[in-house]
Amino acid sequence: MPSSNSDLGAAARAVLCAADPGTKVRLSHAAAEAWRAGDLSTPDPAVAMPARPARPERPQLLAPRLMPRRRSGGERGRIALLHAVTHIELNAIDLAWDLIGRFAALDWPTAFYNDWVAVADDEARHFTLLKARLNELGASYGDLPAHDGLWESAVATAHDALARLAVVPMVLEARGLDMTPAMIARLQRAGDGISAALLETILHDEIAHVAAGGRWFAYLCRVRGVPQNKTWRNLVAVHYGGVPKPPFNEAARRAAGMAPEFYEIPT
Repeated sequence: MPSSNSDLGAAARAVLCAADPGTKVRLSHAAAEAWRAGDLSTPDPAVAMPARPARPERPQLLAPRLMPRRRSGGERGRIALLHAVTHIELNAIDLAWDLIGRFAALDWPTAFYNDWVAVADDEARHFTLLKARLNELGASYGDLPAHDGLWESAVATAHDALARLAVVPMVLEARGLDMTPAMIARLQRAGDGISAALLETILHDEIAHVAAGGRWFAYLCRVRGVPQNKTWRNLVAVHYGGVPKPPFNEAARRAAGMAPEFYEIPT
């Protein structure tokens, strides 16, 4: 298996194989910097991605249905909320790098790699900011259990880049656009303006991530000669169980270039 440090696929694999979150973040930033500097070639399809990314011993990973009910009030509730978002961002680092490396055989344009390297770099920055905020509140990432639903979706779509793009950025990350404003409002009501501002920053960045998902989904549909909307709905029905249900953050979805036919149930 090739392992050249000059290959973006090898860089992606190194991130995925790093169990320590700090190492994962450091490698993500270093790979992004090297890519932008022209020091990494496009990924070699012969570099295999691991079936699952390496993870630290903590947090304990549970199936979504086994997760304890999250407290809704007080400082412990805010910590639980921020811990959940921190875990999502750690997964998001791996999801971006896995997309880059796993589907390299499709011979994407360079712009594809530019987009997803930037996404991975953003997610690493988000994780660092959230982890630091948890520390400021007297907590640490890993203190609470976390669910493994995001990577379950990655496993379910590992066979097809079109399915991965349909489900991960265009459903799961788009749901983040819908849910985050309520989290921000909750933190503001609790007087935690620092955490609220942090989630505002993440929300702004995630609009661009969802837009990248939609852009490359549309590209691959054109390459394969399939209709975008029907294909998206079919893939989401199989790999997600149906289209998302409202409420939707329509302003954020519009900003991400996501037309209503990609999420509203036809009447």
